[in-house]
Amino acid sequence: MFMKPEDLILTIPALMIAVILHEVAHGYVAYKMGDPTPKAAGRLTLNPIPHIDLLGTIILPGLLMLVGSPIVFGWAKPVPINPYNFKDLKKGMFLTSIAGVAMNFSLAVLFGMLNRLLRAVVYSVPEEVATFLIIPLMIFTTKVVLINLVLGLFNAIPIPPLDGSKALMSLLSYKYWEMFYRFEQYGFLIITVLLFTGVLQSIILPPLVFLYNLILN
Repeated sequence: MFMKPEDLILTIPALMIAVILHEVAHGYVAYKMGDPTPKAAGRLTLNPIPHIDLLGTIILPGLLMLVGSPIVFGWAKPVPINPYNFKDLKKGMFLTSIAGVAMNFSLAVLFGMLNRLLRAVVYSVPEEVATFLIIPLMIFTTKVVLINLVLGLFNAIPIPPLDGSKALMSLLSYKYWEMFYRFEQYGFLIITVLLFTGVLQSIILPPLVFLYNLILN
């Protein structure tokens, strides 16, 4: 079943908010930890154009939306970071790695609070206002919550090159870092296998359902 045009109109900006602010968070924290690379690359901006990745921001989400997938997923172009510029290498790696996930969970909570506020006022406004403004905003905020939770939980998985693996690596001794980087080239293959075998969904779904209900109910 294909996604309705009105759903596309609400899903696209919800996805852009999630993936762009995820990468901006990485870049901002890296910059604050002493790495000028994200700023020099022009990636500390909310302008979506520098962040767009052809596959992750356009093709994959577009296909998922066109086929009516209940979960829309994607990513932005990774922010370039040079960890050797960090004032404290391990601390910088850890904080930069978790920044994107923290941003997604924060956005989920923020838009969940907004959704609750909208639900509280929807019956106290004129019907026209509810129909053309409040209800679309309610749908939009639920989409933002869902997409940010999916993105946050996915990136928290400790498989290279996902954020969770980099945060875990920052806690290990330096002697393991070279082994980590060698393993990273196989990460997308492992993620693809887990995705098509349904293992990835079984990992993400239980905490996703729990957090979604916790935030919105």
